[in-house]
Amino acid sequence: MHQPHITVMGEHLWSALRDLAPKRVRPARSVLLRQGDPGTHVILLDSGSTLVTLTGTAGERTLLAVRGAGELLGELAVLDSQPRTASVIAAETCCVHIIPAADFLAFVDEHDLVTVLLRHAITRVREAETVRLEMATAPVAVRLASALSRLLQAASAAGSGYIVRLTQTELSQMIGASRNAVGTALRPWRERGWLATEAAGGLVVRDIASIRSHALTQG
Repeated sequence: MHQPHITVMGEHLWSALRDLAPKRVRPARSVLLRQGDPGTHVILLDSGSTLVTLTGTAGERTLLAVRGAGELLGELAVLDSQPRTASVIAAETCCVHIIPAADFLAFVDEHDLVTVLLRHAITRVREAETVRLEMATAPVAVRLASALSRLLQAASAAGSGYIVRLTQTELSQMIGASRNAVGTALRPWRERGWLATEAAGGLVVRDIASIRSHALTQG
């Protein structure tokens, strides 16, 4: 089970790390970290949620993970001095603290956090590899149900459901399928009332368990 950084570091150290940089607000859909950029800083996510995406050689995007408050973003590129391996996009308005690499590394050294952070990063890499395998082998319905499950971690409550603020086109890009294939997969779930289309273009997911179960039976 994935644990956020605030849990593995402890709230005392988390608070001390947060105090190294002022709070900044980033709007929904803004790019917080860009794949391929150098690791010049680490982002401490104080509130809000983010999407971690991988862009392939043909420009296709895959949703690797959803990260919420209490997470560090971009720490691996700083720890190993390599380019960023994925992009991070704000799923909603986020409050962040942008900590320069030198300050972060000094903090990690002072509090002997290297081993803790690397173990945490390895867990994330394993999660990402599982997602990539699924994207390469699973049927569209299974891929879509899995992506919706991950997106719900960043979703806003809306009555009896949760709003996933992505369009059908964006969902198709995320799972490497055509827009028509995504529409076909969504249709029976919509007919059964497990999800609905929001006026602003997102989806209201009401019963992810039934969606996942139906996807597996169709696969």
